[in-house]
Amino acid sequence: MIIAEITGSLPAAVGCFAAAIGVGLVGAKAVESVGRNPDASAKILVQSILGMALAEAVAFYAIFLAK
Repeated sequence: MIIAEITGSLPAAVGCFAAAIGVGLVGAKAVESVGRNPDASAKILVQSILGMALAEAVAFYAIFLAK
């Protein structure tokens, strides 16, 4: 019974882990880009927020479809 509950949430866990990796990569590259070109920080901020939101959508899909 416990094994069934644990394995039932594995797809959601993998999806959330992938989303966390995606958000981390977007954040790291945004910081790197601002370091290289500080004048474009406003445009980089908008693009990075959009990228993070799309990566987080993967986590929501994984959670809702895993059930």
